[in-house]
Amino acid sequence: MMNALFEAYPGLCGRIPYIALGDFPTPVQRLERLEEALAGNDSPPTLYVKRDDLSGKPYGGNKVRKLEFLLGRALEDGRKTLMTFGGAGSNHALATAIYAKQVGLQSISMLVPQPNAHSVRRNLLMSLRVGAELHQRGGMASLVPASLLQLLRHALKEGKRPQVIPPGGTSPTGMIGFVSAGLELKRQIEAGELPAPDCVYAASGTMGTVVGLLLGLKAAGLATRVVAVRVTDPKFTSMRKARRLFDATANLLHAADPDFPVIPFPEADFELRHDYYGTQYALYTQEGIEAVNRMRETDGVKLEGTYTGKTLAALLGDLEAGRLRGQTVLFWDTFNSQDFRNEIEGMDYHRLPRAFHRYFEEEVQSLDRP
Repeated sequence: MMNALFEAYPGLCGRIPYIALGDFPTPVQRLERLEEALAGNDSPPTLYVKRDDLSGKPYGGNKVRKLEFLLGRALEDGRKTLMTFGGAGSNHALATAIYAKQVGLQSISMLVPQPNAHSVRRNLLMSLRVGAELHQRGGMASLVPASLLQLLRHALKEGKRPQVIPPGGTSPTGMIGFVSAGLELKRQIEAGELPAPDCVYAASGTMGTVVGLLLGLKAAGLATRVVAVRVTDPKFTSMRKARRLFDATANLLHAADPDFPVIPFPEADFELRHDYYGTQYALYTQEGIEAVNRMRETDGVKLEGTYTGKTLAALLGDLEAGRLRGQTVLFWDTFNSQDFRNEIEGMDYHRLPRAFHRYFEEEVQSLDRP
């Protein structure tokens, strides 16, 4: 099926670099058993989940949508190598490495430490499996000069500087993927797969997913609110940043096709939630893990503790507080649920750079233990 953005705005075809990578549209599933568990509430909400965890193979999640445009740009520009950034177990860095390899590009991951978890181990081994070049530094102060050094090294070696992809793939180019997601949802509403949601809950890391989705929903003419649940350090999340990203992405699309509207930032339809973050990025919270377990036990949907668990916890907290009575609520699942354990079974972590060995030799955080 044609990408929803190009179907809605055919004038963008050929003007916005793009390469198809994912399996779209992703399904919408009604959370019937979770609704039943809440049936005692007065005017219970209607609950759905958008299954972006199934967005691609061998790796799903929210990054696939962004990479269709980011890798499309890299290929059009004749790049050979990409560089991106994240925590040691970054889903974004892994997704970039996997899909870069699929289209014939090399990926460099510049990483910083994060709390240990089984997912960190899996992502590091899978990154090694697909040939990513992995580097870890102690923090941003040392990561910046190390990144500049790697850019120079690869530019001298390859004759062209690697394409830099920001953390989380959050740039106007990457965010186009979630503008398309908002238009995709409008098609599913029109097809009767769900009613127009009153609100969408989604994790906010570097904000590209939630702000791109907001722009797509408004371009689609939907009144749906976006509830963005912060899961990263406060410096990455603010209304000022949301407004800047929204305007830059809308202006990019309007410049490519004047039929795409220049939409004022709809502040009333965008809510930033800061109360479910916990104390540190990638450090699980009790309420987040309880939400992960509840979703698995009721409707069989797999989540995790860093992003989607905290986001669902916010949704459930609002349900219990009575803020969502009678509403249609959509939970946007940004997790990758594709199982790649067979791909990494038996791999020796000692093949990783030494800086990463500690994730395999030290205990995982307490809420990630059996």
